[in-house]
Amino acid sequence: MASTSLQCIAFFSSVIGWIGVVVATATNDWIVTCNYSITTCRKLDQLGSRGLWADCHLTAELYHCKPLEDILLLPAYIQASRALMITASILGLPAVLLLLSSLPCIRMGHDPGAAKYKRFQVGGILVMILALCAIIATIWYPVGAHRESAIVTFGYSLYSGWMGAALSLLGGSIAACCMGDSDAFIDNPLAYSRRSGSPTHAKSANV
Repeated sequence: MASTSLQCIAFFSSVIGWIGVVVATATNDWIVTCNYSITTCRKLDQLGSRGLWADCHLTAELYHCKPLEDILLLPAYIQASRALMITASILGLPAVLLLLSSLPCIRMGHDPGAAKYKRFQVGGILVMILALCAIIATIWYPVGAHRESAIVTFGYSLYSGWMGAALSLLGGSIAACCMGDSDAFIDNPLAYSRRSGSPTHAKSANV
């Protein structure tokens, strides 16, 4: 029972964490930039936001984004953060599928417990790599942006990346390091009671 609970916690933490990383990768509200205080910039309509893919201008009536298309002219921290977040988003799909196929409620033919155990560990390792990529990107990006702009405020995309990385690291750590041995993945024989030597067959032989 305890091992089943750990498997479920690892799976759901990894899935929610991966979704958070994908949301952070796809959105452009990583940092909010301003040349003055945030209140002053809002009054002057000089509040901006920046992400991996676009530089946006925020006003009360308009949200306009300019795509960051000149890859060779982009700062190194943006290019590196893009590569890390894309890698994390791609790694999440096989990792989640491996974890899903190893859950107790999923049965694929005569799948031994040792095979499920190995798949669950590999999925946990992939989730941990995903989390490390997201952690490096979400820390490197605001540090690099702060060097360019004196006033930088974190946006919701960055918080989504941090939360996703933390949940992924938790789920991956449980899946890779805290599941004990392969005995936790052995199917319960009571769940499959249809066998050739059943009690009713034995009674009919005695009669």
